[in-house]
Amino acid sequence: MQLRLLQYRPRTGPHEHRVVQPHRPLRHTSLFAPEPIGLLLGDHDGLNRLAGLFSFAAYSRRTVVHVPLRDTVPPDEGQGERVDLVLAHHSYGLRPSRWPRLRRALGQGTSLTVRTDEARTGRDASAWRERAALPGCRDELRHALHARTFFLFGSRDVFAEAAMSFAYAAGWGPRQKGVTQGRLAMVSALPGLVQQPGGGHPHEILICFKPYPPLTHFTPPGRSARRRRPTAASP
Repeated sequence: MQLRLLQYRPRTGPHEHRVVQPHRPLRHTSLFAPEPIGLLLGDHDGLNRLAGLFSFAAYSRRTVVHVPLRDTVPPDEGQGERVDLVLAHHSYGLRPSRWPRLRRALGQGTSLTVRTDEARTGRDASAWRERAALPGCRDELRHALHARTFFLFGSRDVFAEAAMSFAYAAGWGPRQKGVTQGRLAMVSALPGLVQQPGGGHPHEILICFKPYPPLTHFTPPGRSARRRRPTAASP
């Protein structure tokens, strides 16, 4: 997949950082913070580009991936606080408390085009699934919520598995029952989230497909756009 990004090189003290964002917003994609269940709603474009962004993050140890989602088009479903998303490797050492300062320092971005390798992402995701099935596996997605931003910290392989979850949702979401009537379809979930000690309901991020209105623009896979039924307003 080819991704168009904006690249920033902000400085905080003596340190220079590399931060990337999507070149254009994911207009019809929103993330509701998990308390303990979160909801990520997206159309095909949003879920597909998130798959690419997670894949890019998997192989970019020294880059912070920032996906602004809290100011996108408000969905008509979902509850709780809408938040942005930040992805960074464990080894980067990004502290959520320092993110607001870093975000304010972004300045002017420059255009960047990258290409992800879906075959490599698939192989690394498969390797993660094999390890995750073993007792004592600690290759998980650590998460935090701060300053209306949801942070995910992980390794190459767990980010690759998350990319595959988004790719699956982008591909199969439009095929689910009820989506042509505007209903959301829960298709997948974010894998490997670290759970808090002490029990209780597990933390989850459910990945859902939802076409944005008006629904006249939406054509399910396998149906010709020319064969869409006319709307009530059509002559």
